[in-house]
Amino acid sequence: MSDRLRAAFARQGEVTGQLGSSFMARLMPLIGARLDDGTAVGARCLAWEGDVSAAGQSVPLRLAGALHGLVLDGSDKGLAAAYPPNDVPDDALWQALQSALVTHETRIHAWLDRPPQTNEVRRSAAIVAGIWWALDRVGQRPVVLSELGASAGLNLSLDRFALSVGGATHGKPDSTVHLTPDWTGAFPHPMQIDVTDRAGVDLTPLDPHDPTDRLRLLAYIWPDQPERLARTKAAIALADTPVDRDDAAPWLARRLNQPWTGLHVVYSTIAAQYFPDATRSAIAKSLAAAGAKADATAPLLHLAMEADDATPGAGLTATLWSGGAPVQHDLARVDFHGAWIDWRDAPSPVPRFPLGQG
Repeated sequence: MSDRLRAAFARQGEVTGQLGSSFMARLMPLIGARLDDGTAVGARCLAWEGDVSAAGQSVPLRLAGALHGLVLDGSDKGLAAAYPPNDVPDDALWQALQSALVTHETRIHAWLDRPPQTNEVRRSAAIVAGIWWALDRVGQRPVVLSELGASAGLNLSLDRFALSVGGATHGKPDSTVHLTPDWTGAFPHPMQIDVTDRAGVDLTPLDPHDPTDRLRLLAYIWPDQPERLARTKAAIALADTPVDRDDAAPWLARRLNQPWTGLHVVYSTIAAQYFPDATRSAIAKSLAAAGAKADATAPLLHLAMEADDATPGAGLTATLWSGGAPVQHDLARVDFHGAWIDWRDAPSPVPRFPLGQG
């Protein structure tokens, strides 16, 4: 198992480096190369059963989150001195890491017991653009949000964020959460998003206003990305919708069984891959059944920003039911953290329903 774990740490370093974290690109292979069974934490990780990679139990990220949490809450001054914005040699960083593994053994074991949990706010930019795409087709109307795998529910506040693209700012220009993705390709017609009802579901939801859960959210942000940390803190301040604790399939079936007014948007961002096959199948059946009943007065939109077999990044797909056959489009490729969006769906020549009309 130790060889597979070391390979998982090395691969995690490659991936995090590609996603913009030079510190994680250094930290992960350093731990993978030097971790041994001389500490209880090291012994546990090296003997871990099953898939330890990011596609499985994400052992490298579990340990990375535990260590970053010690830095963020001030529990380990020595480790903090070796973490960004400080820059120390590998030997000094490893010495601080080893000390933390021993000093905070009980706490690190508790973090290792749970998988990583994040709530990347920049992914909202893709969902906002997908909602614009749908409203351009069905007309300006109220919006109902239902998020699957919502974590702490930060992206349920997407209508409260500012989104700047091409020199123009949309949404709430004075928002404390400002999304600025690098955009290529066409641009969907901006539409006003008036949310009248919002709800989310997660098997293990986090309360962003609980100190322990808040620390967990922040600890899985990489230590050399302070702008992500600041953006997440700002989104936490806006969050006001507790996420329901449930399996996504029965939760969605109940929610779609209730009548709604306006465009009902069901969405997920890098979450479906963690759903069991039975859950994914049941979700698809619920959407198809509800979509068959949707019409022009109460349309249904399914947006999925999820990993697929293509590259780069994740795919953003849309299925829109508004009476008759569903409309399905591959809208964009999106960076896993929402840093860039490559819009690939052709725009309509003019807005079908100009902003504020329809």
